[in-house]
Amino acid sequence: MKLTAHILTALVALEHLYILWIEMFAWNTKGRQVFKSFPAELFGPTKNMAANQGLYNGFLAAGLIWSLLITDVNWSVDVAIFFLCCVIIAGVYGAITVGRGIFFKQALPAILALVFTLLSSWYTDVLL
Repeated sequence: MKLTAHILTALVALEHLYILWIEMFAWNTKGRQVFKSFPAELFGPTKNMAANQGLYNGFLAAGLIWSLLITDVNWSVDVAIFFLCCVIIAGVYGAITVGRGIFFKQALPAILALVFTLLSSWYTDVLL
């Protein structure tokens, strides 16, 4: 259960590193392929704004990676819960304000990681 939680958390972190890369370094190339509904003429003028968004995605990824490196189990779970909740909130907000697909691409993987993190924490507490 703990391994599954860590794998899902790592996948969410990797997803946000990928988003960071697109928004900070490949906005005018890969960004056009990924964000097809975004008007093509706006990619250039919004490059700095996208890079700022990418930086925030990097912070989310850093927090999730940090949670996997913490050796104290309770502290690791608390940090993972915090950052996974941040991702979920961002995904839900994006789904409401931008498009439903964001829920499935961003929020749902984080929800699954959160559920397994909580279950593994509960399961560990029950056994100890």
